[in-house]
Order: sequence, then structure tokens, then C-alpha cells
Amino acid sequence: MKKTLISLSSVFTFFLIWVLTSALLDDQFLMPGPLSVIRALGSILTDNASLLAIGSTLLRLMLSMGIALLMGILLGVIAGLKPHFGDFLRPIVTILRTVPVLSIIVIALLLLGFRKTPYFITFLMIFPIIYQAVSEGIKNIDSELIDVYALEDNHFFTGLTHCYLPLIQDQIKTALLQSAGLGIKVLVMAEYLAQTQSSIGNMLYLNKVNLEFDQVFAWTMILVFLAVILEAFIEKYAKRRWQNEVGFTRKPQKLD
Repeated sequence: MKKTLISLSSVFTFFLIWVLTSALLDDQFLMPGPLSVIRALGSILTDNASLLAIGSTLLRLMLSMGIALLMGILLGVIAGLKPHFGDFLRPIVTILRTVPVLSIIVIALLLLGFRKTPYFITFLMIFPIIYQAVSEGIKNIDSELIDVYALEDNHFFTGLTHCYLPLIQDQIKTALLQSAGLGIKVLVMAEYLAQTQSSIGNMLYLNKVNLEFDQVFAWTMILVFLAVILEAFIEKYAKRRWQNEVGFTRKPQKLD
């Protein structure tokens, strides 16, 4: 209850600053007030083209996150178990984490074109987060637990689903929470620069060109709402779903 009140007070403080700033500037073009933004939000949510843009952007995000999750888990587990493989991938992952997003977008636009770039960029930004979390999580697993499971079943893929992943599910959940917000920001930026059809990024571009800043504020609210919903889903349901569908079929017991 206390955490909820603190969160609500933070939201109220932000809203109050917004109202006061809009009133002081007294310019709906420069700083739209809450009422005009709410009206713009209503027009977006009742427009078929806008709803299609939201759905298309979410689909791109899910596909990119899904591929990054699969690749990050697979390569992260191998890197955690095989230090030499981790050393080989470390420079590549470091480059992906440090190169400016805008530079990668420009290069991807030249090499891949406008349609594939949003997927590729989102994958590149999310993959290092998941890979790093998985590889570090595997390295920190008690070696005795891995030894016990290896005695029972020394197959890589059964060990992956029945031993390694359940033991690092907290690290994976944290990585997904970080990836959700980052993924939306990077994806919309790529859509904006690539002017991807049926996308939130393209809608923001058109609103900017037409000087419809109340629409820009409304789209920003939608993006924040989508990020909160995704993070809440991961926080409350992803771990439970993991435990129900994967879990330990033969949970290794620590050696005495």
C-alpha cells in the first residue's frame, strides 16, 4: 500500500508540473494542456489507422524480443559453460552495447532497407542485455548443482530446460524488464527514421510534420502505457508461466 501511494504521488507531481508549465507558457501549440492531449488521445484510440499502427509496432516488438530472447539464452548458456566461447563473444557484445543507436540505425538503413531495419535494430539493442544476464547467471550457479544434474542427464537441451534456465529465471526476468522499455524506445525511433508504414514511429513523424503536438503528447502517453503494461505482464505472469511450463522435472539436490 505504501509503495502504491508513493508511486501515485510521483505521478501526481509529474501531472502537476505539466499543468503548471502549460498554464505559465499559455501556448497550446508549444505545450498542450492535459485536456487537449486527452482529446487527442481519444481521437487516436477511435481511429482504425492508429490502432493498426499500435498493433503493428507491438508485433514488431514481440518478434524482435522473441528472437533476442532465444539467441541470448542459447549463446548466454554456452558462454557461461564455455569460458573461451564467452571470451570470443565479449568484444562483439561490448561493441553492441557501446555503439550509438543512431549510428547503427543509419548503417542498417543502408544495408537492410526501411522495412527490416526496425526489427534488426531492436534485436541488436535487446540481445546484449539478455545475453549478459544469462551468461553471468550461469557462471554464478553453484557448480555442485550442475555436477549432480550432469550425473542424472548429461544432455545439453534437457539440462537447459530442466536445470540451467529455472536456476537463472530471476536474471532472465530482470533482463526482460529492462528490454521491454528499451525495446519500445529503440523500435519507435527506428520506425520514425525509417518512416515505417503502419507504425507508431511513422505516426509521430506525420504529427511532427503537421505540427500536431497534442497528438505527439498523446502518442507519448500511449508508449508509456504500453511499457508499463509489458513490464507488469513480465513481473506478474512470466515467472509463474515459466515455473508451470518448465520448472524442474528432476530437481537436483545439493551434494552433502
